[in-house]
Amino acid sequence: MKKALSLLLAGSMVLSLAACGGSKDTTTTTDSSSASSDAAGSDTFKIGGTGPITGGAAIYGNAVKNGIQIAVDEINAAGGINGYQIDYNFQDDEHDAEKAVNAYNNLKDWGMQVLIGTTTSAPCIAVVEKTHEDNMFQITPSGTAVECVQYDNAYRMCFSDPTQGTESAKYIGENGMAQKVAVIYDSSDVYSTGIYEAFAEEAANQPFEIVSVEAFTADNKTDFSVQVQKSKDAGADLLFMPFYYTEASLVLAECNKQGYEPTFFGCDGMDGILGVENFDTALAEGLTFLAPFVAKSEDEQVQSFVSKYEEAYGETPNQFAADAYDCVYVVKAAIEAAGATPDMSVSDLCDAMKAAMADVSYSGITGKDITWGEDGEPNKAPLVVKVVDGEYTEL
Repeated sequence: MKKALSLLLAGSMVLSLAACGGSKDTTTTTDSSSASSDAAGSDTFKIGGTGPITGGAAIYGNAVKNGIQIAVDEINAAGGINGYQIDYNFQDDEHDAEKAVNAYNNLKDWGMQVLIGTTTSAPCIAVVEKTHEDNMFQITPSGTAVECVQYDNAYRMCFSDPTQGTESAKYIGENGMAQKVAVIYDSSDVYSTGIYEAFAEEAANQPFEIVSVEAFTADNKTDFSVQVQKSKDAGADLLFMPFYYTEASLVLAECNKQGYEPTFFGCDGMDGILGVENFDTALAEGLTFLAPFVAKSEDEQVQSFVSKYEEAYGETPNQFAADAYDCVYVVKAAIEAAGATPDMSVSDLCDAMKAAMADVSYSGITGKDITWGEDGEPNKAPLVVKVVDGEYTEL
């Protein structure tokens, strides 16, 4: 098992890399039969992606799918990787571990050589066992569980669960945001549990007290009246929510119903809360969370990516799209550094890319001068984002 990366929380803005390019020679599909029929020979690099593009977590998978597509189009328009074009195929895993393995097998049948995925942690943990067996290079844009990168063929673009928990506790403590903290977390989810456990451990070193800890599960995530009431009764002036924005919107609504007004703090799963259907976004005002990307950044390169994404998909990209976009360019950097060609076997290509990753330094839209250690974790500083006037704003 690889060790989780320790990051220093920085308030500085991450810089970015983006370029314009049109669609060219790409294959994007969610149908396994057509994917297999589209497979070409060894004259293209075949990059696969997996994530939920249907179901409750579809906003994440679709963002990843779209972010990859933009990068693939740019790279192909600019001449490809080592002179070879990219073929791209994305498969739906519905945020389900078994279906994620099926999606992986479909992509293997298509001829996939590199996997960008999976999008969420539980499916990623299942799939990394398969990529490890096949010695296929894998980089997840957003799978945060430690186990997602437990083997030497696997890398991560986002921050790990322990990192998010530790750095959240440090930020709250070092900035005097609270004296009494309540925690609500999803005990059935590895993402939420991993963040909470690291947060609780680091909290012992910080000048605040955890006064209430309440859990919920995937089978009971629509009524948060009990958890909110206990947080309120404990006198917590900050509520830490290490889970996804859908449930968070319900928690915020319940707090409003009970007249409870703590400071709200979360992690990268909060990215998307302003887009929840029928949610009063005014309830999220002041919500603070860790994230690797801020679409409102004034950096010219970030705005180039945001503009292109909005033009193509009619919405502002979230961090999942940004992480996925960067993943493609990291794959490109590793292949180019290795001098690899598409006619190499999956295993030989993976070995060459692993060796090259030791020297890759990448500046993208989710970080500058990012490097990776043997543990597969990225060395980059997270951002702190706050909802101000109904928009995500970098602190």
